[in-house]
Amino acid sequence: MTRTPPRRSAAAVALAGLVALAVAMGIGRFAFTPILPMMQEDAGVSIATGGWLASSNYLGYLLGALSVIWRRIRATTAIRAGLVTIGLATLAMGLEHRFAGWLLLRAVAGGASAWVLIYVSAWCLERLASLRRPALNSTVFAGVGAGIVLAGALCLALMHVHAGSARAWIVLGVLSVVLSAGIWPVFGAGDDAPPTNAGRAARRAIAWDREALRLVLCYGAFGFGYIIPATFLPVMAKQVIQDPAVFGWSWPVFGAAAMGSTLATAMLRSVVSNRRLWIASHLLMAFGVALPVVWSGIAAIMIAALFVGGTFMVITMVGMQEARDVAGAHATGLMAALTSAFALGQIVGPVIVSYVVAASGSFSVALMIASAVLVVSAYELS
Repeated sequence: MTRTPPRRSAAAVALAGLVALAVAMGIGRFAFTPILPMMQEDAGVSIATGGWLASSNYLGYLLGALSVIWRRIRATTAIRAGLVTIGLATLAMGLEHRFAGWLLLRAVAGGASAWVLIYVSAWCLERLASLRRPALNSTVFAGVGAGIVLAGALCLALMHVHAGSARAWIVLGVLSVVLSAGIWPVFGAGDDAPPTNAGRAARRAIAWDREALRLVLCYGAFGFGYIIPATFLPVMAKQVIQDPAVFGWSWPVFGAAAMGSTLATAMLRSVVSNRRLWIASHLLMAFGVALPVVWSGIAAIMIAALFVGGTFMVITMVGMQEARDVAGAHATGLMAALTSAFALGQIVGPVIVSYVVAASGSFSVALMIASAVLVVSAYELS
């Protein structure tokens, strides 16, 4: 007699999605940002070296997103595998001391983060729709901001007690494992019956048309536009004020804005379309990215953190929802294509920063390029 798997409540699905994205993005993807100033102090990591480590993570993210298109795998299996990989790769960053090892570990964590983001987005959106609770989509995507706040606050506390970057990686790795264990039962194998071979192919196929291509290109522009502050914001703050009790707040502020804006978006969606929210978010982010160029000081950087943090998860959420609306049964494939374009933009961003900062000693030119790309992509979306 076949055992019927338990039907998860909408609250359980949303909470599990929130925690999974907190681990995947807040730690697996973005823990490097608040730890980078610590690595500059105790490991001699330069801006250029940090750019290559960031790009390694983003390359892994790209390969992970592409693999979703190429490889057929059960969603819950991919989520569990991704969470385990992120925890172990993050923990290993604190035990490894060679640059080549760091590059490999950041790439592995990036690939696993892409798996978790794509499969959690598809899995949770589908289940919340079937449970008639689509408003909880915002709760799921608020997990990214929550993870950023958590990682940023922990790094701030560790800097306060003069702990090194290795300890920060170990603490966040252990935290990833603990959080993943807490939501492990929700992503049980029985909760995700595998589709037929034809169904699998249909879910991964992408019906390429003008609209799908436009979404992919603009999502890639978003990846390029936001990644410079998302990677170097605490470093930029540290250049202004050396006290970690001050510059260390830039990343928790970024995460709090991401979490709050994602939740607030649920109240706007009844009066504003996803596409309009996407366009407005690109323009607001462009303003935030350019602000430190025209206004020097820690206040400008903190306000930039609010504008960029307050829009990047809104774009992520509405982008995934637009993919589901445009592609229908092919949504997972289009989500993977969007994420791949996003990752490609992220790879280019830090590399450009490495060369521009080395040549000019300033982030200004790179920030203005990123701001311009965001404005152009907003126009293309309209």
